Amino acid sequence: MIRLIAADMDGTLLDDRGRLPEETFGLVSALRRHGVIFVASSGRRYRTLREFFAPVADQMDYVAALGSQVYADGHLLDREVFSTMDIGRLFRVCQALDCLHLVLYDERRTYLLDDQSRYVRELDKDLPRAERLFDPPSPDVSIIKAAVCYDRHEDIMDMVYILERELGDRFSFMPSGSTWIDVTPSQVSKATGLEQVMRYWGIDPQEVVAFGDSMNDYAMLRFVGHPYVMGNARPALKQIACRVVGTNEEHAVQREMRRLLEDLS
Repeated sequence: MIRLIAADMDGTLLDDRGRLPEETFGLVSALRRHGVIFVASSGRRYRTLREFFAPVADQMDYVAALGSQVYADGHLLDREVFSTMDIGRLFRVCQALDCLHLVLYDERRTYLLDDQSRYVRELDKDLPRAERLFDPPSPDVSIIKAAVCYDRHEDIMDMVYILERELGDRFSFMPSGSTWIDVTPSQVSKATGLEQVMRYWGIDPQEVVAFGDSMNDYAMLRFVGHPYVMGNARPALKQIACRVVGTNEEHAVQREMRRLLEDLS
């Protein structure tokens, strides 16, 4: 019996233009009526996710900012904040490598630690209210998300390896496409966020389906009983899938949601 569905956004639930198919709202609502919780699990922040799901925003749960913001049934379960000291270390490493450009986020603003021209815009890296800084924000600013833009065409995994060697005791580094590297405190992930939502509802991993396409979904997919991986996913993720579904352009997640609803009816 499936009691919870968790889905990544970019490359999974959204199409390649960053649009959420209209049918998703009706599916989320119908699943909730059948007692199945839908969770948006994303690198995007909580406010951004609520805007995406505005028609059903109060009928679902959220693992936002890669696990730093966790909401269930309208309640804030967790809010993780980056250590000021660790942010300083990350900043200094990025400064030492001229191909890496750090971005920091609080709940509303974006802080660019390099000239704006150095950053490549991508659908999954919204940069609202961007502010150029020459040093990390002061300790009274609560940083909930960090990412690094890699401006070369060489294999991004080389830079992930370097960052892991330099700062792996403090952070986890996950490639997101060929340009961006997501950064989380070492104890925070989509899996830790989802675990808190499941504990709130009393749901077991074997009662959960999760959908993902990128390496920042790995921990979540490994944690649940039914890891469904997108056809457009990175090859490594397909190795851990119990099922490889269609692509985000084919609206494969929505198709699987319809199939589950048919089984429940």
